[in-house]
Amino acid sequence: MSKMVNMLSILWLLKTRKQLTAKELAEELEISIRTVYRYIDALCASGVPIISDAGHNGGYSLLNEFTKAPLFFNLDEQKALVHAAKFAIDAGYPFSEALDEAISKLKMYTNAEQLKHINRHLRGFEVIHPTVEPSLKSILQDLEIAVAENYKLFIIYHKDREIEPQSRHIDPYGLVYWKGKWYTVAYCHLRKEIRSFRIDRIQSLSKTDKKFDRPSGFSARSFFLKDLLPDSNQLEKLISVRIKGKTHALDDLCQHWLFSHALIERKNDQALFKVDKESIHTFVPYFLLPYGKSITILEPTLLQEKLATISFELFNHYKKTSLH
Repeated sequence: MSKMVNMLSILWLLKTRKQLTAKELAEELEISIRTVYRYIDALCASGVPIISDAGHNGGYSLLNEFTKAPLFFNLDEQKALVHAAKFAIDAGYPFSEALDEAISKLKMYTNAEQLKHINRHLRGFEVIHPTVEPSLKSILQDLEIAVAENYKLFIIYHKDREIEPQSRHIDPYGLVYWKGKWYTVAYCHLRKEIRSFRIDRIQSLSKTDKKFDRPSGFSARSFFLKDLLPDSNQLEKLISVRIKGKTHALDDLCQHWLFSHALIERKNDQALFKVDKESIHTFVPYFLLPYGKSITILEPTLLQEKLATISFELFNHYKKTSLH
């Protein structure tokens, strides 16, 4: 077993059996007495209050207050940890091997009843996420470390709809997982502003020897959502989007991640939203297109025309395809 596993084992044994000699610990873990001494010293150096009593009835034990501390997790905490780990691993968490090893240790140092409880609650608990490319793992790992250690990065980034990739120097402020994709929110030295970058479009990444200062109180999540959601403090600058439709379609639309934040008023067969003009030109029409004839755009005319244009282009595309 690894050093960390053996050290955890010593803690477990001292917690459950109260007092053990170095010889007893060595026999239990199948290691040398000298190694036990080394691990005890390492635990003490890390702040674990291990008491050493000399003499015939001596041995090692934990300080009484420490044994009463919640060193190990109860059943609900264990269940929550394994469930959260499953979410993280399936979402492409970059340190999945370490997380999987941590869960294995959790199961290793629990009793038979607790292990049965964990496995029972894990059985049938499934998470469906878009597959994360294995090649992204090393980029995600490097990004996470750069965010934590404030290292400036040099990246080769392939922006959408651009033929040639671009080189960028960035200060990564945080990582965001959004709708099956990983993003980094970073200060871009080329554009002289904070931007978000999709991780799967980073072709290569290298750490520089320079560091940056993160803005005080900065939230990558808040910045990311700010560009997606309408600003409720500037409603007068937003465009009204009034939609009429069948109840089930409007119910679904009002629960959409964007439209739920933009909802101003809801009636039985109508809903009023406030969105910015740029969104109407970009992603809003594509969110509405799958609803087909179950909804009707009453206003604005701009959105009606945008949907009509997209639909006409799709019609022509598939008409040409069918002719071939």
